[in-house]
Amino acid sequence: MFPVGGVGVMLFLVAVSGLVCALLAWGLKPRLGWLTAGSIAGFVWCVAVLATITLIPANGAPGVVAAEGRLTTCSWDIGGPAPEGFWIFAGGQRMLNTLVFVPAGALLVLAVARWRAAWVLVPLGFAALVGLSIGIEATQLALARIDRACDVTDVIDNATGAAIGVGIGVVLALALQPWRRR
Repeated sequence: MFPVGGVGVMLFLVAVSGLVCALLAWGLKPRLGWLTAGSIAGFVWCVAVLATITLIPANGAPGVVAAEGRLTTCSWDIGGPAPEGFWIFAGGQRMLNTLVFVPAGALLVLAVARWRAAWVLVPLGFAALVGLSIGIEATQLALARIDRACDVTDVIDNATGAAIGVGIGVVLALALQPWRRR
């Protein structure tokens, strides 16, 4: 049986990871300045929140999933049950899957924008965010006990959110110019 779960556990973990990341930002601020320190800590917090909301059972500890009831592959039904179409976000789960990755993409850009290697670090970071989404879905498939389903549409929606976030981050970086604070 999976020992933890539920919205209360998720909120507790989000709060604790937020406090840890606030301490991280406070510790990095003297060396990197508030913008970069806050962006690094915010990015780390986003990753912690993503792991929490996707890998903790939403409805409490679900118990044991019988081997014959466990899915053996991810759903490849691109677009899933949303009748409005593949790239039209109808709200609900698909919109949420997109929106939760937007802050991580934006903070990624702001976290690395002050360094000359940002033009390499941003694409690598974006690839890592897509890899995180793939890893989450693979974990959901492998650990049937967490009562989550592996779906390729989630990866596509998460990658779309990360890409939107990177675009927002580029605009913010151009406006805030963190490289002037080297």
